Amino acid sequence: MVARRFRGESNHKVDAKGRMSIPASFRRVLEAGDPDWTEGLNPQLVIVYGDHRKKHLDCYTVAAFTEIEDDILALPRGSEARRILSHTVLGQSLTTDVDKDGRIVLPIRQRQKIALDKEAFFISAGDHFQIWKPETYETEMLTDTEAWLDEQPENFDPLMLLDQAKGD
Repeated sequence: MVARRFRGESNHKVDAKGRMSIPASFRRVLEAGDPDWTEGLNPQLVIVYGDHRKKHLDCYTVAAFTEIEDDILALPRGSEARRILSHTVLGQSLTTDVDKDGRIVLPIRQRQKIALDKEAFFISAGDHFQIWKPETYETEMLTDTEAWLDEQPENFDPLMLLDQAKGD
C-alpha cells in the first residue's frame, strides 16, 4: 500500500491562543496516517521542533513518525547518531490532535521558535509538511530556490534532478 502524501501550500490565520486551521487536504493525509483514527475521532500528528537552525516546524503523520522513531531506535545504543537524533527528533517533538474544526493549537514555545504570530504558511514536503512564518519562508526558502533556478540553463527542468538521483 502506498502511503498518502502531502501536496500543496496555503496560508492560514493564527489566533492569540495559537489556534490555526490545517489545510483540508492535509487533514485527509493525517487521518490516513493515524492507525487509531476512525470516523468521528480527531487525527493526531507529530510536530518536530528540534534543531535550533531550522526556522520552520516539521509535521508528520503518526505512521510516518513511527517509522522515523523505529529507525532511530535501531541505531546502536550509545552511538552519537542515536544520541543526537533522540534529542533533536524524539525529545523535541510533540503529539497533538486536530480538533473537530480542523485546527491545531500550537504551544507558545513552538510559535516563538519560528516567530509565528498572525499567519502561518503550510507547505508540503511529501511525507510531511512544514509550518513557516510566511515572511521567513519568502526570505529563507523561496528566495534561495528562485536564485538557484535562475542559475540553471533556460531549458532546465527541475524534474531532471530525479534522473540524476537515480543515476540515469
